[in-house]
Amino acid sequence: MDRVDNYREIVRRLIEEYASYKPSHGEIETEAIVDAEKDHYEVMHVGWDGQRRVHGCVLHVDIIGGKIWIQYDGTTRPIAEELLSAGVPREDIVLGFHPANVRQLTDFAVG
Repeated sequence: MDRVDNYREIVRRLIEEYASYKPSHGEIETEAIVDAEKDHYEVMHVGWDGQRRVHGCVLHVDIIGGKIWIQYDGTTRPIAEELLSAGVPREDIVLGFHPANVRQLTDFAVG
């Protein structure tokens, strides 16, 4: 298995794991969205919390140019740490939710 295929498998597994956690309140479903063909992965919340509609991204990860781009992380368990624990090197993880000039100040890849 090449490096990018390995990253796809790691990201898919983590997305499915994060999607297995259900919110503690409301009638909210958690969905794993896995598009390995376009290397796009998300966890979404969809449903109702009382009279309030819930529909939004919890986690968004893409694989671009052989690197894992964290586009959004609204979790309490940062996926960057989970990726490191799974063996992904820091230089292959991009914190895409930071502007490029801030990314250079992190211990992760710039892009």
